Amino acid sequence: MNVRPGFIGSVVLWLIVSFWIAGAHSQVAPSAEERAGYGGLLAAATRGHADAIRALAANGADLDVWDAYGRTPLHVAAYGAHHAAMRALIDAGAPLDHVNNLGWTAVIEAIVLGDGGPRHVETLDTLIRAGANLQLADRNGRTPLELARLHGHDTMVQMLIRAGAQ
Repeated sequence: MNVRPGFIGSVVLWLIVSFWIAGAHSQVAPSAEERAGYGGLLAAATRGHADAIRALAANGADLDVWDAYGRTPLHVAAYGAHHAAMRALIDAGAPLDHVNNLGWTAVIEAIVLGDGGPRHVETLDTLIRAGANLQLADRNGRTPLELARLHGHDTMVQMLIRAGAQ
């Protein structure tokens, strides 16, 4: 599959912003005390310093670092509405199949937090085309296909089956 550079990052950015704006309750914003204690990528993200993020990433900083509550630098930048910092993190390599603190991937979030409508169907389609792993189950062992069936998202069920989900 040919996916242009930055495509996956754009998908991830859209998902994070969409679910953040929609009020997904899987995370809470870091407190002022937590932000003050951050170092490295988390500190650069909370301050919106895109250039520092690029420099840290180029020097091998761990892009998948988490704070004590499971927030990644991308979460922290999103809570601060630091769009340039978010873009820098995504361009540096936000993982498509990242598993959050609830045990959910972006595919699972599109199903569980979605209503099965056009926006969420489009999100799932984009994730499938980007090569997201459709077999990663949640903490309860439920696959995206099982979750789509449980939520009655028939269009998503058919998409997942066509894409080889089990």
